Amino acid sequence: MRAPSFANIFRLGIKELWSLVRDPMMLVLIVYTFSLSIYVAATAMPEGMHNASIAIVDEDGSPLSARIVSSFYPPHFITPRMITLSEMDAGMDNGAFTFVLDIPPNFQRDVLAGANPTAQLNVDATRMSQAFTGSGYIQQIVVGEVNEFVQRHRASTPMPADLTLRMRFNPNLEHAWFGALMEIINNVTMLSIILTGAALIREREHGTIEHLLVMPVTPGEIMLAKVWSMGLVVALAALSALVFVVQGALHIPVQGSLALFMLVTLLHLFATTSMGIFLATLARSMPQFGMLLVLVLVPLQLLSGGMTPRESMPALVQNLMLAAPTTHFVTAAQAILYRGAGLEVVWPQLLAIGVIGSVLFATALARFRKTLSQMA
Repeated sequence: MRAPSFANIFRLGIKELWSLVRDPMMLVLIVYTFSLSIYVAATAMPEGMHNASIAIVDEDGSPLSARIVSSFYPPHFITPRMITLSEMDAGMDNGAFTFVLDIPPNFQRDVLAGANPTAQLNVDATRMSQAFTGSGYIQQIVVGEVNEFVQRHRASTPMPADLTLRMRFNPNLEHAWFGALMEIINNVTMLSIILTGAALIREREHGTIEHLLVMPVTPGEIMLAKVWSMGLVVALAALSALVFVVQGALHIPVQGSLALFMLVTLLHLFATTSMGIFLATLARSMPQFGMLLVLVLVPLQLLSGGMTPRESMPALVQNLMLAAPTTHFVTAAQAILYRGAGLEVVWPQLLAIGVIGSVLFATALARFRKTLSQMA
């Protein structure tokens, strides 16, 4: 078996790039994935409580109830809508309100008399992003207003000890910082698997792979050409997104070294492009490849620590996901982009991605050779 020819690998890679240029749908997917998709991920999701809909049934009509009503205002809540008791259930049923606060009759009188009256808060718990956080907000607001009304002044209760909060790496707790960078990290994995797998299946469907079999090229050269060409496209797209979308359009600071992040990305792309070729050898058509892609991508993105911390997952899942390159890529990318980590911090992840990528490449190459031998 002769050694791979770098000239053949280069020329085959250029052929892959030209095939990609002639596929407008793939080009649209690449542009959307690393531009609009990132912008939407950063800006579409609300940061905590934002414009939550609330209605208030004021059966008391006292200065205290008016004070409570006036304490709900944007941006956490929309201006409260005053409704009657008969409108409350209908408003909750049709989804018009997330929260409905019912202030009972004689509420102020009972508060001043020390009778411990009860106000009722109805919550639409199907709106999970606001329900749990908002109910705590409303409870604090109502209790705070009642206490201040009874004490006749605003005063904070002295604490026996102080707790100083220091927000590291995201001082203003801006969700956009996390959403944009994680979208790039996830899209690198998704697009690299799609491009390499789709390229191989496209060649099989168009009969181009048979032309390659009669040429003086080896399966290893064909596979390496797909790896470097598609990996280069995704790496350049990710770098452009970081510079022009994240730092430029969204004004999100990147703490660490872009060069180190691109090194980790290139190593990760070696693993994921090999995975894409392996999946393409298992699928016989593009629809089959799409179904396999869903089965692989969903666990990779959900269980790699990008959406929820790995520490909150069962120990078995944590251990199993150590075999996935995305787990180590997410850890390293977050450390670099969020916390400004250097090579001395992320080298274990680099080593793990390299080992996993080598195993995936060897497995994909063996399967690719078997597939080509069956076609010959």
